[in-house]
Amino acid sequence: MPTSPAAIGSDLLFLDALGPTGPYRSRDHLTLCDVSGTPAGRLSLVPKLYVSRAISALRKAEALPVEDRLTALKHAGELFATGTVAGLTATEYATAVCRMSGTPLANVRTAIHSIRARAAEAYRSAQAARPVGAVNDWRDPLARTGRAVWTRRGDVLAVHAPGNHPAVHTTWLEALALGYHVAIRPSRREPLTSYRLVAALREAGFGQDRVAWLPTGHDAADELLHRADLSLVYGGQDVIDKYAHVPTVLPNGPGRSKILVTAECDWRDHLDVIADSVARHGGTACVNTTAVFVEGDPAPLAEALAEQLSAIPSLPPQDDRAVLPVHPAADARAISDHLLGLRAKAVGATARLGGDGVADGLGDGSAALRPAVHVLDDPHDHRAGTELPFPCVWVAPWTRQAGTGVLKDTLVLTAITEDEELLDQLLAEPSVRNLYIGGHPTHWMEPGIPHDAYLGEFLMRTKAVIRG
Repeated sequence: MPTSPAAIGSDLLFLDALGPTGPYRSRDHLTLCDVSGTPAGRLSLVPKLYVSRAISALRKAEALPVEDRLTALKHAGELFATGTVAGLTATEYATAVCRMSGTPLANVRTAIHSIRARAAEAYRSAQAARPVGAVNDWRDPLARTGRAVWTRRGDVLAVHAPGNHPAVHTTWLEALALGYHVAIRPSRREPLTSYRLVAALREAGFGQDRVAWLPTGHDAADELLHRADLSLVYGGQDVIDKYAHVPTVLPNGPGRSKILVTAECDWRDHLDVIADSVARHGGTACVNTTAVFVEGDPAPLAEALAEQLSAIPSLPPQDDRAVLPVHPAADARAISDHLLGLRAKAVGATARLGGDGVADGLGDGSAALRPAVHVLDDPHDHRAGTELPFPCVWVAPWTRQAGTGVLKDTLVLTAITEDEELLDQLLAEPSVRNLYIGGHPTHWMEPGIPHDAYLGEFLMRTKAVIRG
């Protein structure tokens, strides 16, 4: 049972590592600040030796029987969403993670409900990836005449978790449902969600030697990947490039999600879907729309989109009406300057919104990142693939000559078109990982539906089995 986070003053938290023998407070720690720069807590950072021993303990532990796993996952989801976990109520957690990460409170609440639901559905979602010709156990009567058995590729999964949105922690719950033991290296920007979830899982029945929470520096982070059987890592294009050819690592990078509107469809009928695809989740998720391609003149669509997005207010993240992500003011200005630099580096980009910068100070040392809309002259402009952590969209012309080439490298493509031949081409394009046909927002996701393929495709394999 993890102890409560130690108080350091009235509002500060000390987040201890959660290892195989319980909470561990290291001498090396990181001060955590909220978006105004005010200290919010301290994060223990564990050394390489601690990581090695923790992974060894996870590997030695026996997996819970499947029914016990499912019961514990459902209970953990309820605890996470409604209970007092490691000394924090659900309301206290939501407020703390909101101020620490700058994620709007409404988004945090949505993520809480999502984690609760996905914990209960984790096994069913994982089973959607199982080949139809495979069974889960060699004891299945079908194995008497020969069958494929779906089995794990290893025993321990490491997760280098991101901090862009609390709901990212729904993904690795499927690994627990399949019998993996999991070690989480939390994001320094927002470690509290994974801390609370791991604490809830331990309290619900997974115990201390089946799921661990291991904050580390960079050297020990590499040790975590080295010791685990399989790993999930998140980051930018550099992360994708680094691990693209490492078979034990599944890298998750920019989504570069897009919307295409062809000439026979009126974009005005879909403006709300386009705006929602850009701004939902504060524009921070890989499924948010980065670029909109329109057959014809892109300027009217961009103008209408800019008008709609400009109405979003700049508010502190704990305000119930907040939509936009909030950062420390210096960080927000750096992101804003980066955007201005992108526009200035080459001709062919016109700002319809955000042309004077996007950092909007809130008077307390923090700043909201306001939406930006730019029109590009050329569908091949590389800036259409630039993904930034707020509602930022590039609107570009699309032509039949440009074809599917400019739509490649896309996590989600919403294609608003009646051209079935084009849809066939898009579905056949390997780098378009998800295709939504018609007026569906790019952020649409449901349990049991693949996100970037099924996670089970990475975690599991089939073995031929025949028995008497």
